Amino acid sequence: MAFETGEVRVYKSRNQACAMTVARISGERRRMAVSIQPRGGAPVREAGRFARYAGPVTVGAINRCVYVKGSVGAGSADSGWILC
Repeated sequence: MAFETGEVRVYKSRNQACAMTVARISGERRRMAVSIQPRGGAPVREAGRFARYAGPVTVGAINRCVYVKGSVGAGSADSGWILC
C-alpha cells in the first residue's frame, strides 16, 4: 500500500503475517509507525524515529484476517481487513 511519503509492505506465510513501513526517501530520521492486528486479537505496533523503515512486526494469523496501518511523517495508510 503506497502513500505519499512511503509504503506499507505485508507478508504472509502459512501461519504468520508481518508488516513493515518503508520510507520513500531514506537517510533522514523521521517519525514512523507500523501496526498489524489479527481479527479478534491485540495489535502489535512499533513506532519511533527511523531512517529507513519501521518493523517488521509479526502476528499469528492462521485462518484470520489482519488489519495493517503504517505512517511516515504526515503520510499514512491503512489496509482494512485483508488476507482473509
